[in-house]
Amino acid sequence: MDKYQCPCGYIYDEELGDEENGIAPGTRFEDLPDDWMCPVCGAPKDVFYKI
Repeated sequence: MDKYQCPCGYIYDEELGDEENGIAPGTRFEDLPDDWMCPVCGAPKDVFYKI
């Protein structure tokens, strides 16, 4: 599973998901809803980069 980082430093880990925002563990980054945003700074998912 991959990890993606927001310019603010938040890391979306596909293994962990984003349970606070209804994203189950194991959810691939490309399967996140188009309107999902960084839970820290509110940036759109298209500014994240794979790490």
